Amino acid sequence: MPRPVALRLDPEREEAELRAYLGATYDRHRLERYEQTLAEELASIHHEHHFYRTSQAYLYNLTAFAMTGTKLPYLDLLTSRVPPGSRVLDYGCGIGSDGLMLLEAGYRVEFADFDNPSTAYLRWRLERRSLDAPIRDLDGVVPGGFDAAYAFDVIEHVSDPYAFLGEMERRAALILVNLLEFDPHEQALHRELPIADLLRYMARYDLEHYAILHGTSHLVLYRPEAAAPLRRLWNRGRIAAQRWRQRSGAG
Repeated sequence: MPRPVALRLDPEREEAELRAYLGATYDRHRLERYEQTLAEELASIHHEHHFYRTSQAYLYNLTAFAMTGTKLPYLDLLTSRVPPGSRVLDYGCGIGSDGLMLLEAGYRVEFADFDNPSTAYLRWRLERRSLDAPIRDLDGVVPGGFDAAYAFDVIEHVSDPYAFLGEMERRAALILVNLLEFDPHEQALHRELPIADLLRYMARYDLEHYAILHGTSHLVLYRPEAAAPLRRLWNRGRIAAQRWRQRSGAG
């Protein structure tokens, strides 16, 4: 198994690029209040479908979150299983911070999301960094044939998580996704996921890794290939043991 690839997380660069992109309209107060910034915009738009395709507040929200480095352990898992040069899909990419790190580490990344201000900013970032990568519109056609597809902090936004996983499974040989436990204090855009059932669903396949990170994030790496009955039982036991350790405080 390859060692994780060293990825370059640069919080100052994340903010500097957003400041340069927005120019005179940049407001650091909105970055510092990124959750409230998003909530205020959502309250003014109301319609979720329209919100995801027009949101300006997500530029601040996603930048602030990228600056925390929360997703670095997720990316470390991906790079430990998939070597540089592999073709990977950043599904629900937003402003593309994860995929940009992978691109600069030698991966062939393609991005997919709705055509919105976040992907417009991503196009600007790619040009600024002299990088070349396709950005696919989820309202259009997204190709397949990827070595891996990942989606971090995305599935809790969709109405049908099983259909979402199915879209990823049709496009890649390896799937990496995290499932966030529901927090009633989170933003209204976060839906409550049927985590136990989703984990049973994934246990039917070739499960390569399962862990609970940051206390509430269930990180799952699997190949969408049916597992033998004994392997499925082993997968479910492994998941149950990890969840028990989490609940008991032993993990």
